[in-house]
Amino acid sequence: MVAMSMLDRKLYRDVIRLWAQVLAVALVMACGVMTIIIAIGSYRSLEETRSVFYDRYRFANLFVEANRAPLHLRDRIAAIEGVGGLELRIVEYVLLDMQGMAEPATGVAVSLPDEGQPSVNRLYIRSGRLPEPGRPQEAAVLESFAKAHRLTEGSRFSAVMNGRKQVLTVTGIVLSPEYIYTIGPGDMVPDPRRFGVFYMSRDALEGIFDMGDSFNNAVLMTLRGSQPESVKTALDGLLDPYGGRGAYLRKDQISHTFLDNELDELRSMAAIIPPIFLFVAAFLVNMILTRLITLEREQIGLLKALGFSETEVALHYIKLTVVIALIGVAIGFVAGNWTGREMTQLYARFFSFPFLIFRESFDLYAISAGICVAAAFVGAIRAIWSVVALPAAVAMLPPAPLRFRALFGRARGSVFVSQLTIMAFRQIIRAPVRSLLTSVGIAFSVALLVVSMFSADSVHYMVEEIFFRMERQDASLYFDRERPMAALDSVRQFPGVLRAEPFRALTVTLHAGHRSKDLTIFGVEEKTDLGRIMDADMRPMPPPPNGLLLIGRVADTLGVRVGDTVEVELVEKDHRRIVVPVTGISQSLVGIDAYMHIDALNRLVGDGRRISGARVSLDMLQKEALYAEIKKTPAIAFAMLIGLSRDRFRATIEQNIAMIQVVYTTLAVIVAFGLVYNSARIQLSERARELASLRVLGFTPAEVSNVLMTELAVVVFAAQPLGLLLGIGFSRLVIDGISSDLFRIPFVINSSTLAISSLVVLGASLMSALIVRRRIDRLDLVAVLKSRE
Repeated sequence: MVAMSMLDRKLYRDVIRLWAQVLAVALVMACGVMTIIIAIGSYRSLEETRSVFYDRYRFANLFVEANRAPLHLRDRIAAIEGVGGLELRIVEYVLLDMQGMAEPATGVAVSLPDEGQPSVNRLYIRSGRLPEPGRPQEAAVLESFAKAHRLTEGSRFSAVMNGRKQVLTVTGIVLSPEYIYTIGPGDMVPDPRRFGVFYMSRDALEGIFDMGDSFNNAVLMTLRGSQPESVKTALDGLLDPYGGRGAYLRKDQISHTFLDNELDELRSMAAIIPPIFLFVAAFLVNMILTRLITLEREQIGLLKALGFSETEVALHYIKLTVVIALIGVAIGFVAGNWTGREMTQLYARFFSFPFLIFRESFDLYAISAGICVAAAFVGAIRAIWSVVALPAAVAMLPPAPLRFRALFGRARGSVFVSQLTIMAFRQIIRAPVRSLLTSVGIAFSVALLVVSMFSADSVHYMVEEIFFRMERQDASLYFDRERPMAALDSVRQFPGVLRAEPFRALTVTLHAGHRSKDLTIFGVEEKTDLGRIMDADMRPMPPPPNGLLLIGRVADTLGVRVGDTVEVELVEKDHRRIVVPVTGISQSLVGIDAYMHIDALNRLVGDGRRISGARVSLDMLQKEALYAEIKKTPAIAFAMLIGLSRDRFRATIEQNIAMIQVVYTTLAVIVAFGLVYNSARIQLSERARELASLRVLGFTPAEVSNVLMTELAVVVFAAQPLGLLLGIGFSRLVIDGISSDLFRIPFVINSSTLAISSLVVLGASLMSALIVRRRIDRLDLVAVLKSRE
């Protein structure tokens, strides 16, 4: 008991003496713990909240739209094997005229059963109540839209529905599992100010949209163990005669898809980032313990000679490892909990859950602490084994001097480099593994910065490509239904319209052998300029007079190339299948649309020259007059305001990127500082006698310091190219991991990003090196030069 107490006092003194190095290692460990807590905690928060919300409020597995189908199909749909729940609805896009807002907003009107909650996609009532049948002016509003416009029970707003302006009274604020991520048409991020969802009774929407005893939207729940694909096939067969547009599964539902993408990013974060910090921490623990044991050889020998067992001595250094790890764990717990809560608040701005809290389960902290301690032990095990293997008699002898080898020829060395520089390079060659691992660790900090900063480059490029080279219009006006070409003349007469280009949008299913893909074909004019089509090199290309232009990733999915043919199924019409040649491959960063010449698309459909809407460029001085005209034009279902979408997208992404960059920059600086500081301190302790001898021989403090600084500079500068390459590789993995059918972020890294990443790490390394240099200048020459013998 007394013996262990003595070793514990030694442990306490060691921690106090090495506090700066212990703290540097603990901070790196804390980064690993923090990223584990953030990634896994945030993932669990989103996943478990989503799962509970989906289950309790019966989120659909299958979705389908039709032109107009009779309600008597309910029994036949319910009889399909595997159907466990069914709701037949009326869903329509409408224009909203919100008080205090000049631009028109887009709304989605969704019908509710006349009695009670829907059986599928039930609503969470935050406040108030649902609309009652027989009261056609009542509506319940989605919470995100209500917050954006400060709507409460009793508030009123106007909606243009089927050509008539209706003033609606808010009866309640609700949330829906169908609209956790609420994004409007043409937008890339949620904008609750310009897009909202509201619910009205079925009898109200039947009267407004002339949909008596009919529906145009169905949502279904399938039974556990059933085959959703077989249910989908049977459902399509029933709705095909009524303009069914092809059922799709939950995985293709837009809100669910965005949430899935976020969960995938968190999984990737948990798998990639924490190991980087834990690898560096393990290396630092190994460096500290190895050097400490080397310096304490004589003490270890004396302890063994006085009767302390190998196990007791080894346990002393194990305790030191545990202390370092626990300090890192404690810091990581606090930082991870705080950052996780901040991340959860960020998610709450995008995802509309009834509740969303950061999970603080015990096992999450136990897992992160266990992984951290295990990483510390991995780094310490070799050094601790050397304690066990070192006999007492050997330990009490001074370590054998290293064998001298000339690094350069004597004459050549004196001509090209100084002897002090040769001393610096000699130490690197004597400990190549340590130098290499130090360099690799610093490279990881450079890579982290590249990964955190490249997203700004990619998003900036994405904005430029989408909103200035591809979608060059100021607004896209969508009609309530397909209109004759003459409707374009009416659009051109709107105030402020400088130019208008027609388009036709047709929902189809492309078939190529056993493969198929649901998408929209856009028919555009040959000399389109507002909505450009881009080739694989992002250069404008015209639509071919005949044939189909496919986006590259759609062509890959279908396994077709230029010259092949696909079958185009007209799901919005009569489900005819028409063979069309693929005449080109285009490129797009958002969506999976296909393109044709508008005349060729009209010939394909065979119902005359029709258009779905128009892209327009505007005189911004007259935009408010245009907005007022749009609000009172019944034929316009909704308007996509590209400029506002661009500004919202840029502001939202920049806000998110700024937070991520602050976190990653802090982590990278901690890694670089910890590595360089520990490396410099260890080199100083190993070479203090050598450096002090140089001072005695007449070298100035600056010259002596340069021996150590040169060695550190070589290691740090050698890490830069490797770090940049690792950063580029990690960034590519991130891009590949988050790309989907909804969007594709381009892989763009500017040279300025690489330069800044490198300079930040160099700055952190220089700062830590200068701290150590002060210790060199203050060396106690007499104490250092005392011989052990």
